[in-house]
Amino acid sequence: MPRKIIHLDLDAFFCAVEEQRDPSLRGKPFAVGGRPDQRGVVASCSYAARQFGVRSAMPMARALRLCPKLIIVGGHYKDYRDASHKVMEVMRRLTPLVEQISIDEAFIDLSEQPEDAETLAHRLQAEINDTLGLPCSLGVATNKLVAKIATDTGKAASLKRTGTPSPPNAITVVPPGQEAEFLDPLPAQALWGVGPKTAERLAEIGIHTIGDIANWPEADLIRRFGKSGAELSRHAHGISESPIITEHEAKSISQETTFTRDIKDPERLRQVLRELVGQVGGQLRKSSLKGRTVKLKLRWHDFTTLTRQTTLPSPTDQDDVICRAVLELFEMVWQTPRPVRLLGVGVSHFDSPTPIKQLSLWDVEPADRQRLRQVLDELQECYGKTTIRRGSELRKP
Repeated sequence: MPRKIIHLDLDAFFCAVEEQRDPSLRGKPFAVGGRPDQRGVVASCSYAARQFGVRSAMPMARALRLCPKLIIVGGHYKDYRDASHKVMEVMRRLTPLVEQISIDEAFIDLSEQPEDAETLAHRLQAEINDTLGLPCSLGVATNKLVAKIATDTGKAASLKRTGTPSPPNAITVVPPGQEAEFLDPLPAQALWGVGPKTAERLAEIGIHTIGDIANWPEADLIRRFGKSGAELSRHAHGISESPIITEHEAKSISQETTFTRDIKDPERLRQVLRELVGQVGGQLRKSSLKGRTVKLKLRWHDFTTLTRQTTLPSPTDQDDVICRAVLELFEMVWQTPRPVRLLGVGVSHFDSPTPIKQLSLWDVEPADRQRLRQVLDELQECYGKTTIRRGSELRKP
């Protein structure tokens, strides 16, 4: 029997939550994000703002030029997380086969339900609309690939059809056996695995739509694109067996900050790195993870971005170990001082948690240090990150 896969996308999610907080925003052009004088970017924007050309990830200063009457709202991210959690609870009451792929997107497999997929989609949308007051668009198909594309296509068609600054709240159903027919006229870049560079290479040989990919000889696609060529051909025919993944293993934990003004003072930059390390270390310990690879990310004032990484002799979640590694990487790149726009710290290559840790010859992790770190984490979790800090983290007057 064909699967019943539904892809759910919460429409302009951050904005929908903000409208619940302040109903006067409904129907107005507004954006959630940072201030334009502090290099803020648009995290989300209302559909009224989108009619002026405002888009997510756009610099807020540019958004204001496109829409001078744009209302800027600071993000309330705890409210977004709470609302997202409630949406996922609604989905998990139907089945445990829910794959959350972001704060506002998820797949759900309802193959075991007796009702047809379209009925299930309407029921799910109605419950999220009525009980949580959140608009959402759904794509329904026999696999994740086509369901996701159905959502995107349905949202675009709804907005074009209505022409109003309202959430699309669309449901698009691709019946079993009609996957290839549905995909055929869509642009090649709508297909998973076709980014701008691949789309450019496809266009060079006369491939512009997904149907063009499906009709192209698979052997030639493999010759040109390697193994991904076979996947392109299968996906263009609407074939995908990708399963619902209910848990995702973290690949890395990182934090970064973009400065409102470029910084050239190396001591200030080292201080910011120590603060970022503290945030990353706290997340590692909270997640019971220890990593071997430490990465530094640095963006100069001219937007040139570089990354440097080093591998530790043993996995760690301790701030002082991570900090030493990050500062060593920083000193390596700070040979020609220039203004810095962004700094980031990351840890990856996690070891599986074990009840007993094998120490290296140079490890020194007495119980009192571990306990101190735990108490610091608990205090910062309860009362804020600035409640208690190391003396080295205090800024000079």
